[in-house]
Amino acid sequence: MSDYIGWIRSRVGNSPIQLNFAAACVVTDEGVLLQRRGDDGAWGFPGGAIELGESAAEAAARETEEETGLRVRVDSLLGVYTKYRHSYPNGDVVQPITMFFRCSVVGGQLSGQDRETLELRYFPLSQVPPLTNLQHQDALSDLSLGRHGVFR
Repeated sequence: MSDYIGWIRSRVGNSPIQLNFAAACVVTDEGVLLQRRGDDGAWGFPGGAIELGESAAEAAARETEEETGLRVRVDSLLGVYTKYRHSYPNGDVVQPITMFFRCSVVGGQLSGQDRETLELRYFPLSQVPPLTNLQHQDALSDLSLGRHGVFR
């Protein structure tokens, strides 16, 4: 959790807030890269909160490298997903506003097991397990259908 989110939470507790996130949809010949998350144990796209002063594309690349060990290039915008609600295991409730980007691997090595990442794996698009929330599921659907510039 970034200091910014901690600062907000210190004032509002678990009450619903809006947060801005960026996520990377990394597709290779091996499939789509997913992360089994440390907070809920579910699969999702690598990504996280956009830090103050950072662009969404910079956040997607930074979060992907932190969580997977891979350096990625942001190729295009998959979409902006805004009308969702997510409850975290600790009771925090958010309306996540997430920009999902299609990304290509440009370096690094797949590695990442820490409190945020329990496992990393490539899945064929037709064999993806249930994802952490509807927002990630909708992004996966749009990715699978070859859509660009989606807004929900």
